Amino acid sequence: MNPIKDRKNDTSNSDQETVSRVFGAENRTRLLKGYFDGIDSINPKNTWQHVYRLLLWIDRTTALAHCYESDKAQPGRAWYGRSLAFHDWVSKTLDIHPAKLGEEIDWLFREAVKDLASKAVASRTSAYMEQRLPYEGRGFPEPGEDPELVGIIKEILEPWMDRKPPEEELRKLTRRIHLYMNQENKRRNLVGEGFEDVIAEIISRLPVLQTLETRNRVPLHELPGFHAPPPNEKAKKVDLALIAQNRRTLVSVKWSIRADREEQFQSDFEAYARLESAGQDFAYTLITNEFDAARLKAAGERRRQNALLFTHVVHINPEGVLAAYGDASRGAAKEVPTHISDGRLLSLNAWLSFLASR
Repeated sequence: MNPIKDRKNDTSNSDQETVSRVFGAENRTRLLKGYFDGIDSINPKNTWQHVYRLLLWIDRTTALAHCYESDKAQPGRAWYGRSLAFHDWVSKTLDIHPAKLGEEIDWLFREAVKDLASKAVASRTSAYMEQRLPYEGRGFPEPGEDPELVGIIKEILEPWMDRKPPEEELRKLTRRIHLYMNQENKRRNLVGEGFEDVIAEIISRLPVLQTLETRNRVPLHELPGFHAPPPNEKAKKVDLALIAQNRRTLVSVKWSIRADREEQFQSDFEAYARLESAGQDFAYTLITNEFDAARLKAAGERRRQNALLFTHVVHINPEGVLAAYGDASRGAAKEVPTHISDGRLLSLNAWLSFLASR
């Protein structure tokens, strides 16, 4: 038995539990309640703004609002120009200076990270001291020591520094930098389910939609009019379900549309249809913030037998897509404006107004 190794494992498990709590459903619910409780009013026309203020983020490699894969949006590539156009559109539409946009968006992640930092410091202090005790006085490196990074910082800032910072302060700085960079890896965990939570919270708070029952990440068979799956089949979960009397809307909520998700949409619908037990139609809707024109076109045109797969394809704000592509007149980009004008690609605002009118 190795007590040091056991303590290390305990600390690792504790860190993982801390991350799970901070980015988990309970903390997201708490944070979203705090955000929306501080808003005077919410209506279908301004909902997209809240989605972007809560979830849209700045891609640190481009310093622009994220609308496409980072590696394809680097300077010199086509999506860098489109990212510039989208950043400009978001800044103007939200009435925020382009350089200050990052301070006004990404609220949910920034608040969760604050919780993570405070909890991580609190949970590590005693365990950290205990783990290092057998090696005390032997000059072991401290966490966050990064001589190469310190050298870069000194090289850039030394001409403007009146005095040399203490080594401990430089260690604190490199720890902060590493923590900041590592936090970005947690974003994917938050955006996925966080997007579902934000849409569900918005719908539940809209006065015009109070007759709707809203449930997210719910097993299909717990919804009215659906069978439980066979014993040898894994239960299907629905990202978001809207129930109103005999109307049922099953919603796939995906910030982006990867190739594997395109296949998942079809298989999910087939399972929903097979397990439907009331003999009644249900709506199947996609909500996304995808900017790839080909993926949006495919989502709008995908069929199942003799009908369109999705009842509605909803984008947080298609005007942002149009701004990103500008006057592009080739391929799928040429067809997206038609999908928007004919209502096949709806804005979140328009879809919520449609729900309210029923």
